[in-house]
Amino acid sequence: MKANAGNAAGIQKKKMQGYVGFSNYPNQVHRRSVKRGFNFTLMVVGESGIGKSTLINTLFDTKIFPDREEMPPSAEPIKGVDVTSMSADIQENGVKLRLTVVDTPGFGDSINNEDAWQPILENIESRFDAYLAQENRVNRSKISDNRIDAVIYFIKPTGHCLRAIDIEFMKRLHTKVNLIPIVAKADTLTARELELFKAKIMADINYHGIQIFKPVSDEFDDPETVSDNREILSKIPFAVIGSEKLVERPDGTMVRGRRYPWGIIEVENEEHNDFIKLRQMLLRSHMEELKDSTDMVLYENYRTQKLLSMGHVQDNNVFREFNPLVQLEEERRAHEAKMQKMEAEMTAVFQQKVQEKESKLKLSEEELYARHKEMKTVLEKQRAELDDKKKRAEASVRPITPMEQHPTKGKKKNIFSGF
Repeated sequence: MKANAGNAAGIQKKKMQGYVGFSNYPNQVHRRSVKRGFNFTLMVVGESGIGKSTLINTLFDTKIFPDREEMPPSAEPIKGVDVTSMSADIQENGVKLRLTVVDTPGFGDSINNEDAWQPILENIESRFDAYLAQENRVNRSKISDNRIDAVIYFIKPTGHCLRAIDIEFMKRLHTKVNLIPIVAKADTLTARELELFKAKIMADINYHGIQIFKPVSDEFDDPETVSDNREILSKIPFAVIGSEKLVERPDGTMVRGRRYPWGIIEVENEEHNDFIKLRQMLLRSHMEELKDSTDMVLYENYRTQKLLSMGHVQDNNVFREFNPLVQLEEERRAHEAKMQKMEAEMTAVFQQKVQEKESKLKLSEEELYARHKEMKTVLEKQRAELDDKKKRAEASVRPITPMEQHPTKGKKKNIFSGF
């Protein structure tokens, strides 16, 4: 931090005396970008018949998706989820755009949709892997970028809350793509029902920790941009309708919309739906932000995890500026930490040895005390036995009389002894 602060402090601001020309650099970038053109890859996910093709054709005001052929009743339905893509070169005011739309027919159409998200996730990751493989080539002059820049997820207008398949899909993919949830066929709900439904959707998204794309403002944005971003945020999830047909209003003007017995719903009328805000965010104001988020956040996170799983380890010291004083300070701190660690280890070993010695001495003391007690018990027992024998011996011996000492004294002579 100190080194960075020193470097920043060393940069001097100079005031120029005249025009040099580098302020024209943004114009150079603009001309080069217009000459090269742009790429944008958009994925649409939703059940069949929910209006994906109509909305895409309405967004770009051209026939990106061809008219869908009616399947005969005898035709077998699509089993599982298929991932298809179609590209188109479109041009507006001299700016060329290579638009790629990835469709996911079959999603949510089966009775069991437990793993309906898996083919879509694999397709997104395979595009990341293909881009990573191109980055690792020796010759990187021609890198084809087909990574998904945004996913428009069509939510069925049930009026209740997110279904299990909606929550599971967004939880599985929200770290890999820029999710843009929309309520399809919004004209099937009343204004009040739509307002409550959008609130329930956002409550579910926040509860499950799902990350969706939201425009962000910073201190460099002008007040108009900040206000536009605030309005866009207030419309998420976008409630939209799509129509490729023009209908006539009572005043005779032709508008894109749908005619009902009770009136006309206009696609490009902000009082009727959020189509204008969706197109503004997706194409007019935040297309580059979507691409940057894919490249610098989502892809970088995936790339990091992929390389780490393959055993690659990055040495961050390579990217640091070399400063001898800082290096010496780091070496000194590392040496002190090493010495403290060694001292702590030696103290721990000494304490362990002392504890072991104390344990041995205590054990020896206990053994000696036990032996002393045992020998004392044996001696006391032997002494008791000797005392007992002594008493019995004294009791069994009686005193000797004088007669027994002199057997002939006082004894009368037998008169018949001579015979």
